[in-house]
Amino acid sequence: MPELPELQAHAERLSAAFGGRTLAGFRPLTFTALKTVSPDPAGLVGTELRDVARIGKYLLLGFGEERFVVHLMQGGRLEPDAKQSAKPKGGLARWTFDDGSALLLTEMAKEKRAGVWVVAGDPTGQPPIQGLGPDALGLDRVGLAAALAATSMRVHGFLRDQRHIAGIGRRLSSEICHRAKLSPFASTAKLSDDDVDRLHDAIHACIDDALAVERARESMSSSAERPGNVYKRAGEPCPVCSDTVRAVEYNAYTVNYCPTCQTGGKVLADNTTS
Repeated sequence: MPELPELQAHAERLSAAFGGRTLAGFRPLTFTALKTVSPDPAGLVGTELRDVARIGKYLLLGFGEERFVVHLMQGGRLEPDAKQSAKPKGGLARWTFDDGSALLLTEMAKEKRAGVWVVAGDPTGQPPIQGLGPDALGLDRVGLAAALAATSMRVHGFLRDQRHIAGIGRRLSSEICHRAKLSPFASTAKLSDDDVDRLHDAIHACIDDALAVERARESMSSSAERPGNVYKRAGEPCPVCSDTVRAVEYNAYTVNYCPTCQTGGKVLADNTTS
């Protein structure tokens, strides 16, 4: 699933390219694409696209006091639609503008889970944004410490849980833990002040590095395309200490780490071999 860096850079590109254009129409191309009934999307026709913003892993297309909220899920993309074919491959929804341009939401995954919501007013108090934790891009040390103190769980899982911090996914979680020199299995309830300092610094350093890569692109990447130290590098040497990068495999995802940098040399139990 796209993470904060891909979505933030993509929102900036779309805002620069489409901001100021007037909406001519919105059309769901599948029955399940539009997740809300009210407000009616037709009411936004004739209004100007103020900007394309991001909260957590959601894109927000702002028209006046109302917004289209878009979740790309695993395989979704929101891209300029030059062809505007009647039945685009993987097409879920289309926005057309008064100058003849268009944006197309697609999803190539078998399960069509990407979707669009229309919300009026502050989106943070309404589904699907409601319930998200503070956005990782603006997270300060005090906010991080408070979120950590409010729960007891593994750091890697904490970072991925959108209710605690919004915008971080599997790739960033592994990279952040590595940069912070923390075991992905360390308990949030047992972190020292120094641990919290390193974790806070690592969150922003990893996001800043990733944003620099994504902002240099012309279109949105998948997070796996970004360079990294440990994510999906099991069996390769750690670029910091040269120890072998390891993996803990789960059904839906993988946790990567370096034993020397993060666990005092201990190799964590892998579900596939335990």
